[in-house]
Amino acid sequence: SKKESEAIKMMYRIKEKRIEKNLSQEELAEKAGISRITISMLESGRQQDIKVSTIKRIANSLECPISDLIC
Repeated sequence: SKKESEAIKMMYRIKEKRIEKNLSQEELAEKAGISRITISMLESGRQQDIKVSTIKRIANSLECPISDLIC
């Protein structure tokens, strides 16, 4: 489905940006104020329902616009 393919794109983008910034999942989680498990589940595609506020926190922590993660 379209929603699933968008979630898969976002999952790769989060991981890609995190690695680009040389951050571990733990470090990103700490910066974003969310759990490492959430980061892990998002990156692996096991969690596809994500709040806009969580995406904003991740984007801010990765110092990128939200559009970099969801487009």
